[in-house]
Amino acid sequence: MTKIKVNGVTHELQGVSEDTPLLWVLRDTLGLTGTKYGCGISECGACTVHLNGEAVQACVTPLSDVGDGEVTTIEGLSTDGNHAVQAAWKAHNVPQCGYCQAGQIMMAAALLKSQPDPTDEQIDKAMWNICRCGTYLRIRAAIKTAAKEVNQ
Repeated sequence: MTKIKVNGVTHELQGVSEDTPLLWVLRDTLGLTGTKYGCGISECGACTVHLNGEAVQACVTPLSDVGDGEVTTIEGLSTDGNHAVQAAWKAHNVPQCGYCQAGQIMMAAALLKSQPDPTDEQIDKAMWNICRCGTYLRIRAAIKTAAKEVNQ
C-alpha cells in the first residue's frame, strides 16, 4: 500500500501502481479535479501542482517521485480561495475560459515563494503555461498585485 500526503492529508492508496502519473492519482483516485489534464507531456502547464513547495507538472510526475513529499493542489492552496494569487486573479479578471487557470495560479504561487517581487522578465520566464485565451498581460498584472500583498 502506498501513502501520499495531499493538501495536508495522508491518503492510503490501494491498487495504484507507482508509475501512475500524479495527475491521475489526484483526479481519479482522490477525486481532486481542480488539477486539469491538458497535453500529457508537460508542455502546457494545466496540471501544475506543488511538490514540497515547488511547481511540478502532475501529468509527467509518477507517484513514485512523490515519496514522503507533500503535494499541494489548487484545492489546498487556500481553504477559502483567497490566497493572494487567487485574490489578484479575481481583481484583474484574469480567467476567460478558465481551463488553464488552476495551473497558472499554482505556477504563480510557486514563483512568488522564490521571487517575492519578480520583474516582468522573471514572470515571463517562470510563467510558461499556455493560455489559449491569451490573458498573459492580465496574468502578469495579477502576479504584480499578489507580490505586493505577499510583501506586506
